[in-house]
Amino acid sequence: MTMRNEVLELLADLLEYPTSNLLGQIEACIKCLNAEPPEAVDMLAKFQHEVEHHSPPQMEELYTRTFDMQPVCYPYVGYHLFGESYKRGAFMAKLVEGYRAFGYTVENELPDHVAVILRFLALGTQARDSEFGRTLLLEGLLPALGKMTAALEGEQTSPYGAALSTLRLVLNDIAEKEAVDA
Repeated sequence: MTMRNEVLELLADLLEYPTSNLLGQIEACIKCLNAEPPEAVDMLAKFQHEVEHHSPPQMEELYTRTFDMQPVCYPYVGYHLFGESYKRGAFMAKLVEGYRAFGYTVENELPDHVAVILRFLALGTQARDSEFGRTLLLEGLLPALGKMTAALEGEQTSPYGAALSTLRLVLNDIAEKEAVDA
């Protein structure tokens, strides 16, 4: 697994319901980033600092408040792109079809969840460089993250804004570097 793929997997872990090992997951992600891009490491350190000051049950509550109880921060890309319309359903059907083409299956979560999409992109450059993967990244995930991070800007009660900003920085960096490599 390349460093980019591993970073995406680790970031997916951070954006799922928090475990008792959240600090360990953040530390692993910081090490894997290896200062690339530097702003992402700084943002992730901010998230780490916030998590250090909360107990696991408090982090669970913050996660629920951030992603489940505030529609502007639902962790579902299709919701941010299409709202609760039939277009979201069509989008999810296309996701499942696109995932299948790469042998990727989704269990226990909707196909447009940010962590599910990250795990797909973590399959490697073949998935990310495909028309499906590039479109999903550039026209789906990044615009949704833009809306999510904007909604959490200045939000003092949730440390997850820093995690989402980290992800956005990392994805922009990957998209730029892989476009140059192509």
